[in-house]
Amino acid sequence: MNKKPQMHPPNQVRWFPKLRYALKCLPSYLWQRATRPAARGQVHLIIALADHFEPSNIPGHNAGYAPPEVQDQRVETWCREYSRCFESFRDNDGHHFVHTYFYPAEQYDAGRIERLAELCRAGWGEIEIHLHHGIDKPATAESTRHDLVCFRDALALRHGCLSYEDGDDTPKYAFVHGNYALANCAGGFACGVDSEMEVLAETGCYADMTYPTSSFHAAQIAKLNSLYECGLPLKERAPQRRGRVLKAGRRVSRLPLIVQGPWMLDFSGFARNRLGRIDNSSISHVKFPSFQRLSLWKKAAICVRGRPDWLFIKLHTHGMDPQDTETVIGKPMQEFLAELTREAPARGEILHFVTAREMVNIILAACDGRDGEPGDFRDYRYKRFAAGRADAAGVSATAALKR
Repeated sequence: MNKKPQMHPPNQVRWFPKLRYALKCLPSYLWQRATRPAARGQVHLIIALADHFEPSNIPGHNAGYAPPEVQDQRVETWCREYSRCFESFRDNDGHHFVHTYFYPAEQYDAGRIERLAELCRAGWGEIEIHLHHGIDKPATAESTRHDLVCFRDALALRHGCLSYEDGDDTPKYAFVHGNYALANCAGGFACGVDSEMEVLAETGCYADMTYPTSSFHAAQIAKLNSLYECGLPLKERAPQRRGRVLKAGRRVSRLPLIVQGPWMLDFSGFARNRLGRIDNSSISHVKFPSFQRLSLWKKAAICVRGRPDWLFIKLHTHGMDPQDTETVIGKPMQEFLAELTREAPARGEILHFVTAREMVNIILAACDGRDGEPGDFRDYRYKRFAAGRADAAGVSATAALKR
């Protein structure tokens, strides 16, 4: 039986790791709450859902992978039902609510990817790169580079996914690290590659959307609720631990960017105990979308400094987890979106449903000092790849897969 990637390192939920986690995160959080003003007046809510899309998912520790026929059926059902479930929900630009499908490179299957790519070509999202590695033994920079490049080129050249920049035919991508252990930030658990951020940069990654982690995870860093460039050398372990926040009018000079979702403390009646709970912007069967949570996500005030009216809300989910699928695609999400789109004008909110790529493009436009509507910058720098660009790239998908 194949080992299923663990969500937490061993002993992660014991009290000492919880205390260590709190000492890491709370000072940063409390400083933000004291110094970061909430947006006032009319605001643009730029909302993306990063789906750690793993058709193989079986709930439980080391539970293995679902059989191929089950995975095929899950993807087929999702692709058949998604448009029906979300057809009626559109943002102020007329765009549907979409997912960005971060598909695990180590679980590549041409048939499933192509079925999902068909859904995306119909306007229901985009596929980006997810990777679990270093579970049984530490990965290496060489193996990581190989896995990323092969999957990158297969997605772009065989399936017409990912993106490109004008004048550069190398496919570009957004990334989410499996088990959250980006650049070996969990002390060797589920990675092993100190220089991983450098590898990502060299293979065309323009943004990482791993954070925040699940609650009390050892991979969580102290920097919260931020958009920033890595502040340490990319070849070092976890250079994302520090960073320079993005600022309007100051061009980005270092990729990949770190695009974080909200990390907030929830002391409302929705909290499981009187001490409150962490809202890590996850959508699951125990964390339904709600307007109480939306108020927290807005208070996180994740923005490009100098553009406080453009709020970036990056959520995450595991849409293929059998426990979570009904929440993510069914009634809980549909009811939330219905009220969100209906009541937004009264709350002074302008909605923009975006993919990961589109969110980064809007961020980059803000950094470049561009004015106008956020929705005008969905294709600002990174454009969607198309199957026809394979010839221009000069590399066949078959050759890419055999590297």
